[in-house]
Amino acid sequence: MLVSGALSLTPSVAGGGWYGGRGVWLCGSTGSDVNTIDYITIASTGNATDFGDGTLSRRDQATCSDGSRGVCGAGQINGTPTNDMDYITIATTGNATFFGDVTQARTISHGACSNGTRGIFGSGAGWFNTMDYITISTTGNATDFGDNTVSSIMGGCNDATRGIWMGEQNSGGSGDSITYITMATTGNATDFGNRTVSQQSTAPTDNGVRAVCAGNTTMDYITIQTTGNATDFGDLTDNRQSLGATSDGTIGVWAGGSGNSNVMDYVTISTTGNATDFGDLTQGRFQASGTSGD
Repeated sequence: MLVSGALSLTPSVAGGGWYGGRGVWLCGSTGSDVNTIDYITIASTGNATDFGDGTLSRRDQATCSDGSRGVCGAGQINGTPTNDMDYITIATTGNATFFGDVTQARTISHGACSNGTRGIFGSGAGWFNTMDYITISTTGNATDFGDNTVSSIMGGCNDATRGIWMGEQNSGGSGDSITYITMATTGNATDFGNRTVSQQSTAPTDNGVRAVCAGNTTMDYITIQTTGNATDFGDLTDNRQSLGATSDGTIGVWAGGSGNSNVMDYVTISTTGNATDFGDLTQGRFQASGTSGD
C-alpha cells in the first residue's frame, strides 16, 4: 500500500460544480447490510476515516451530489427493495438525515448522476426501467424522469449536461449497455454504445469529459459527449465486482467490492493505464456507493 501523501494534482471542474476534494462511500454489505459511511481526501492517498452512519443499513443503493450535499437513494434491506433516500452534508461529518422517497422501491446499484442541481436515479433490479429525479438542495420525494432503454442495474456518471449509465444486469445475465440522458430535461434514455465487456455491478466515475467504468479487473472509458463504444483503459489492482466509485474531477477512486474487499484503487482519469493502490476502507464491504463534495 502507498504511504499516505499528496498526489499533487489539482481537481478539475470541467464537468460542473458537483466535484469536491472529499470522497465518501455509503452503506453496503459484509454479508449483512451496514450503514457505515467512510471518507477520504481524494488528493491524498491513505486509509479512509469514519464519517458517521446512514439512516438505514442497506446495499445496492445509488448516491449523487451537488458538491455539498450527498443523497443516497433506494437499494435493498435484507433482500427487500426500499424507496428511502437520505442525505449528508459532505463537509461535515455526522449521521445521515431522511430526504424523501424515490417513486418506486428498487435496487439500483450505484446508478445515479447529477448536473450539480438535479440528481437522477436510474433503472434497477426487478427489471424496472424507471428513472427518477430530485433537486438535491431541497428535501422531498422524487419525480418521474422517464424510462431507461434497458431494465437493469447500471452504474451512473455524468458531465455537465449528459447523464450516463454503464453496464447491465438482465434476465439472461450480464450486458454491455451504455445509455444516456440530457439531465436538465425529462424523457427517455437513448442508446450510447457498448462496453468492451458484459458486466453487472459496475462502477463508473468521470472527470467531466471522460467516464471510466470498472468491474472485475477491467476498466474501460468513453468520451461522454461522443456516442460510441468504450475503449480499454487498464486494469484494477485485483478482481472484484460490486465496488463504488468517486472522483474529484481529476482522480478516480474505486473502493470495496466482492469478497468484502477493503481495497481502494485510483487512476488519473485523463490518462490510461492500470490502477494503483490508494489505501483501505474502514470496513471491507461490497455494494457501497460513492460520491464527492466539499
